Order: sequence, then structure tokens, then C-alpha cells
Amino acid sequence: MKMKLRFTLTVFTVILFSQVLIAQTWEVYNSKLELQSRLIYDQIELLGESVRIGKVDGELFLLSQDLKPALKFDGNEIYQYLAPWILVKGPQGIGAYHEYGQKVLALEYEEIQTFYNLLLARKGKEYWVFERGTNKLTPIGTFDEAKFTKLGLLFARRGNNYFLPLSKNPDKVFQLISDNDGRYVLTKEESGFGLINLEGDYVLNPVIDRLEHTAGNFFYGYDENQYLLIEGNDIRANIRYNSFHEITFENGLMLEYIHGKLRRVMEEDGILLDSVGIESVERIGTNLYNVRFRGNKVGLLGKKGWLVEPNINAERIENGSENLFPASSKGKFGFLNSNGEWIISPIWDEVSLFSDQIATVKSTGKWQLINVSGNQIGSSSWEEIKSFRNGIGIGKNSGKYFLLDRSGNVLNKNGYDNISRTSDGFFLIEDSGKTGLLSAQGAEILPLDFQRIIREKKDFIIVQKEGSMGVLNDNGAILLPLAFEELLVDWENNQVLTKSLYHPIILEEAPTEKRKKKGA
Repeated sequence: MKMKLRFTLTVFTVILFSQVLIAQTWEVYNSKLELQSRLIYDQIELLGESVRIGKVDGELFLLSQDLKPALKFDGNEIYQYLAPWILVKGPQGIGAYHEYGQKVLALEYEEIQTFYNLLLARKGKEYWVFERGTNKLTPIGTFDEAKFTKLGLLFARRGNNYFLPLSKNPDKVFQLISDNDGRYVLTKEESGFGLINLEGDYVLNPVIDRLEHTAGNFFYGYDENQYLLIEGNDIRANIRYNSFHEITFENGLMLEYIHGKLRRVMEEDGILLDSVGIESVERIGTNLYNVRFRGNKVGLLGKKGWLVEPNINAERIENGSENLFPASSKGKFGFLNSNGEWIISPIWDEVSLFSDQIATVKSTGKWQLINVSGNQIGSSSWEEIKSFRNGIGIGKNSGKYFLLDRSGNVLNKNGYDNISRTSDGFFLIEDSGKTGLLSAQGAEILPLDFQRIIREKKDFIIVQKEGSMGVLNDNGAILLPLAFEELLVDWENNQVLTKSLYHPIILEEAPTEKRKKKGA
């Protein structure tokens, strides 16, 4: 029996080690693309400037600066990275680690919200708060909803009642708590509306009949038959403007009427425009208004006054560039100057903004280029023309894209399926599923031969071809060969990480000879 058992174990050992093991190797290069080291990981992720994650055999690790395992996570998936917190998911739920490696929440929650050194964790309707400064996890109760405001004040809702669980009076009931993009939160109690600061203290007591947020730290209010413009303050809110005349507030537009007639355009803290004869105001953008007067004269009003004086009979004036403003009259478009004078007559169906003293205009379904005098440049048969930058534009004709110079001349004879600019003014070209790269002047750097091209910076272009990745310079010379499955750039540490696949490794234990029986 012993001899039979020994033989079975030997066969099992041979079977176990006679397997093909495929392992991943990562190579680490310095900024000069000199090989520094090799690492064995299935996957590496760069979550932030100093946060690197490695995965091997289904296990997750927080890596040190030299990419060695510094901490093993309990979970098997990075759920989310919200600096400085790493949320990790496991079979039982989500947990949290600080990016320095401290585990602060077990992997057992359904949801975790973060705000700097605070974490809000939820199971069902139960909530807990973790504060890194004290390293304490505190239950705050059962709510239908709880969340941080944009600036970190925690509020919660149970039914139609609202609470501030971390305030001095966590059981105090509010009828409403409303967040905004300023520093002060709007609240409502039985006595009226008010404002609280980030500590949960009132800076405007809840006595206002009506209160709405306008922009920043400013609010529009109505109380005791007068209209109010209020600015929040850490100690006490300020009433910046009050009037017994009607002030309307709708869609971000505040207007004051005196004896029933429109008189003033308001801003958050007072009067933006006070003028007799205003008939209507249209908000066309942030702090941009078309103001129409009697006689159908219209002007473009901005935060600091008139961008276009109200001297012209026009239907609409848009914000402009290079001191020329698109405007329409009788359904056609042209351009005004800041004095409200037609510089380019309204004869076009559509127009774009001027860029490099060139604009695109559309007539009878086709686009063309014009200069600041309104004169045509080049052909008038383009299906689309993108804005000029650094003297070059992009035009589309017969379904293909071309580069255009300031005279409207085509720079590339053969069109492409698409052309797009990189952030530094180079051009990515695409055609028939292949990608190439042109210089800022339109000269070919890389031919249409790649699946993907990423120009990280000068003389560092990541390319992918037939599934393999590498790095080329601006002359097309190879800096790293196209031999990698994945390529990551860690500029913070001046490192380039490349992923390769090991050749199959066959591990096999040689069979041992059977021992001869004694006396054989």
C-alpha cells in the first residue's frame, strides 16, 4: 500500500508542474528611456501623481515609489479613486484606504462619499462618518439621503425633514436645505428662509419670505413688501440692494420695474444698467444680455457695460471676438463693431466667430472664408470649415477633410476621413481606420499606418500598431520599439512603464526512478 501511495503522489506532482504558466512582466524606463528594472504584475494602474496600484494573481497592492508592493488591499477591485481616498471593492461591499496606506473603512458598505478628510459611508439607510483627524467612525443615524454640499457641509433628509448631523444641534429640523456654488447654504424653517455658513451657524436668520440663490455668494429675496439682493458673509449676511419696486428673477435674469415700466437690468449686488426706454432684455449667456429699446434699437450688454452700443436695428447680437460681433437682421447674419455699426452686411445664412482675422460664413448650404473686410477667401463650396488657429483651418468637402491656409489654399492633396488638432497644434489624421500625424504646418510626421497615436509632448509620441505599442519622436524615429501590450507614462517620477507577455514557461518535475525492492 505504501508503494502505491508514493507512486500516486509522484504522478500528481508531474501533472501539477507540467503546466504552461503565462506571466506578465513590466519594464521600467527612466526619462532617457533607459531600462531600469523589470516587475512581475498582471496589471499596473497610475491613479494619481503618487498613487500606483499593482495586481497579480487576483490580489491588489498599493505600490511604493519604486513600484514594489507596500500594502496588500483586502478587496479585489479598485472601485474609485477620490484623492486622497482609494475606494476598494470586495465580495461584501466597498471600503476605503487613505492613499498613504491606512485602512479606514472595512469593505462592507454599499456607498461611500468623500470630502477631503471626511468619509460618509452607508449601509441601507444607516450612515456613518469617518474623520481622519480623529480616526473615529461615528454613526449619525438613519436617513433617506445624506450627502456633502460642494464645500463639505454634511446634511441629511428623512422624509420631508432636513438635518445637519455634524452641527451643534444635529436634531434640529429644517424644512429645506439647498446647496449652491457659493459658500452659504440656503435653509428654510417655519419662520422663513435663511443662510448658514459651513459651520452650520446662521449668517442670515430664517425670517425672509422668499430667498433664491443667484450666483456665487449672492441671493435674491423678498420680504415685507420689499425686494432684496443679499450677499453671504461668514459672520452676517449683507443686504446689498433693496427696493419697494418690483424686481423679477427668472432664468438667471433680474429686472426692476418702476411704476410698471422696465427700467433696470440688475446684477447680483445692485444695478447693472439704469436707462429709460428699455422694452425687453434677453439673457444670451453668462453676464451677457441683448437689451432692446424703443425704436427697436438693440445693444449687447456685458458685466462691465456695453460691448455693442444700442445704435442698430437688429434682431439679435451674439458675443464676438477680435472686436467683431455676429448679429442678425431680417434672418441674415453679418458683423457689428462695438459702436453698433455694420462692418460686414447681414447677407449670410450662418456665421462663425473671427479667428486669426478669418471667419466662416454659410450661404446656399455651403461654407466659405471671409476676411475682416467681408471679402471672400478661396473656394465657396465647403460642407464645413473649422476655426482657424495659427494660420491653418480645417475644411470638409465631398465627405473628406483638408487643411487650409489663410488664402484658402488646400495643403493636403488627398483628403482624410477626419482631422483633429492636438493641444499643441499638431494634427491627427484618420482614414480607412488608420491614424497618422501632421505637424503644426501640415507636414507629415507619421504616415497613416497606426491604430492610435497620442502625442504626449515634444519628441514623445505613443503609437499603437497591430496591437503593439511603442514610442516615437517628432521625426518618426523609434525611441521604444512597438513591442508592448500596454504603455503608461508616469511624468511625476519621470518613468515609462511597458507591459509585455512572457514566453510560455513550462515547469515540469522530472520523474524519479522507482526504488528497487530489497532483495531484487
